[in-house]
Amino acid sequence: MNYQPFWRLASIVLLSVAALYACTINTNTNPSVSTTNRPLSVWMADSDIERNPEGWMVDFRETPKWEYTHGLMMTAHERVWRATGEERFFDYLEDFADFMISDDGDIRTYDQSLYNIDRVNPGKFLIGLHQETGEDKYWLAIEQLRGQMRDHPRTSEGGFWHKKVYPHQMWLDGLYMGTPFLSRYAATYGEPELYDDIINQFRLVAKHHWNAEGQFFYHGWDESREQRWADSETGLSELPWGRAMGWLAMAIVDVLDDLPEQHPDRDVMLDIADKMARAIETHRDPESGVWWQVVNMGGRDGNYLESSASTMFTYFLLKGSEQGYIDERYRALGLSAYQRVVDEFIRHNDDGTISITNVCAVAGLGGDPYREGTYDYYISEPRRADDPKAVGPFVMASLLYEDMTGAY
Repeated sequence: MNYQPFWRLASIVLLSVAALYACTINTNTNPSVSTTNRPLSVWMADSDIERNPEGWMVDFRETPKWEYTHGLMMTAHERVWRATGEERFFDYLEDFADFMISDDGDIRTYDQSLYNIDRVNPGKFLIGLHQETGEDKYWLAIEQLRGQMRDHPRTSEGGFWHKKVYPHQMWLDGLYMGTPFLSRYAATYGEPELYDDIINQFRLVAKHHWNAEGQFFYHGWDESREQRWADSETGLSELPWGRAMGWLAMAIVDVLDDLPEQHPDRDVMLDIADKMARAIETHRDPESGVWWQVVNMGGRDGNYLESSASTMFTYFLLKGSEQGYIDERYRALGLSAYQRVVDEFIRHNDDGTISITNVCAVAGLGGDPYREGTYDYYISEPRRADDPKAVGPFVMASLLYEDMTGAY
């Protein structure tokens, strides 16, 4: 029996309903907040700029820093600019770059010798700036970051260490920090041999981090088995953390955008995308429609619905289904998830801005003070609103949703 006509009809009906919903989500019952016809992508991006008038202020900064969160937010603003053509978003990211990068291409606060993969993430938006402006200083800064990844320390199988101070360790977070920059670099500047190295990073997390029985990816893996958080036999951390899986999910679909259709190992990436889609579907909370801080322990005492993981998963579902990286049936899940994220986490403020709530501020493994990666650890980290790790993915998921439903 041919089910394709049914699925096409179902998709049309769902998209029509979603579009009607999108027309109403900007209506605010609070009379102190003006109604707006701005789509949520633009509204949230504008709200972020109002909270952080200078780009370096992102992530509650009091002093400038070249950080992955800045790269995430500048990527979001770049995409809003490309979608809308509204120059204030381009100006914002260009002003940040000009503040952080000297005329000879040196990046303020960046130290390559630390081999911290987080610091590579902002290179993505610099590539876009260089394409747009042709400024040599952007190219020189990009080459500093590319130079780090040429020499970055690795596991015995070629996996990038998360940081020099975290030797022999691969964290899911690091896949987002490094590989989308490398894939955009390869696609833009013609270094196709990079794709094999990029795919190997995903192959390794699928090999070491994936739990087929539980349908999730563990947060970290220590090849040396030296860390207290690492299992003495497997080297794995104890649990799957929502945002770590979210970083990996976004990395998968962003890299696939750049990966040539004819690449012989493209199916490796598509298989990992399928694993992620199944994991996200499996662990979605059926009542709220979003996801938990510790993804496989929904409802356990102390666990909570967390917005950064939820927005990252939604981004993955929308982009993956729209681009054909995952099965078309996940389209409906992505559209529904976006609506539930809005219901659960988006707050309208008296000053006319909007916020995203219930974001885990930060979580990691090891370090000082030492983080054990236990359940009690993950649920005890502080929560806050308007953390860029939720704001950025929400903006990018909103752009996808608005495009898919015609709500823009």
